[in-house]
Amino acid sequence: MKPDMLRHPITILVGLGFPAEVRTVIDAYRHLSEWPTSFRDTAHSVALKACQAALRGDIEAETARGFFAAFAAKHDLLAPETPAIAAFRGRGDRDPHVQ
Repeated sequence: MKPDMLRHPITILVGLGFPAEVRTVIDAYRHLSEWPTSFRDTAHSVALKACQAALRGDIEAETARGFFAAFAAKHDLLAPETPAIAAFRGRGDRDPHVQ
């Protein structure tokens, strides 16, 4: 596993609510860098610094993941977890002839 890979990706909502998976520290850093300047706060600053430290190898990727997850939660960016069964719609769900 690459040193900046996260053990468990974080799914956030971007744009008009589309889900995006953050799988690496560089992904998290990119999202933080693109965050509008006018909305940046302490949580953003701490998460950004944690990602920079993880990219330098000063802290573990999972530590940076925790700070990024806290930032995403504070700003309501975390995508809701949907069970796979509820997300799957079989043919029977659309066909009025199948019961």
